[in-house]
Parts: sequence; C-alpha cells; structure tokens
Amino acid sequence: QVQLVESGGGLVQAGGSLRLSCAASGQTFRSYNMGWFRQAPGTERDFVAAISWSGGGTYYADSVKGRFTISRDNAKNTMYLQMDSLKPEDTAVYYCARNLAGYESTSRRFYDYWGQGTQVTVSS
Repeated sequence: QVQLVESGGGLVQAGGSLRLSCAASGQTFRSYNMGWFRQAPGTERDFVAAISWSGGGTYYADSVKGRFTISRDNAKNTMYLQMDSLKPEDTAVYYCARNLAGYESTSRRFYDYWGQGTQVTVSS
C-alpha cells in the first residue's frame, strides 16, 4: 500500500510563491515516476507537472511552464512543486500521484495512487 500526503498549500497574493511537498510511504517511491495535478471547483483534474524516477526528466503543462518547478528527493521519499509568480487562475486543490507510465504522461488514467490534496488560493 502506498500513501501520499501533500502539504504546503495556503493563501498567497498574486505574484507570490509557495512550495508544495508530497511525502510518500513505502520503499518503492524511488522506482516510480511521479506527477502533480490540480482541480479547481467545477473543473476536471488537470495535469500540472511530472518527474521521472531519477529526477532527471521533468515535464510541465504549458500554463505553468517557466513558473513552476518540480523536483524530488528520493532519500526523503518526497516530491516538491515550487510555484512562483502565482496567478489567481492557479487557485485549485493540488494533488500528487504515482505514475505507472512514461514520465511525460499527462492523463489521469496512468496514475494509480493519489494524495488527499492541498488547497492553494491565490488572491488578486
């Protein structure tokens, strides 16, 4: 059983920054590609960013490219999402998930385990 726990969400003004963390249980974290998704009220859960098992490969949605940075520390079983230059449209619940396919996978169907989510609210 894999457990993923997100943290680091909160309320921030537009232009500000937040860093999300995703702590994973189990010894297999370092073997899997991982990803971040987000879901705003009334919308589908959308892909944000993904990272390969080694951390050497990253992939971003166009909407966050250049502003967000995904990383991981396999020794700590933790993945991160550094979010800079935040915009009100980034407001959503952010979820981390384990990826069973190639690290550039953006479809939810390739992700099996999900965290409970952490709320990010960006005020204008």
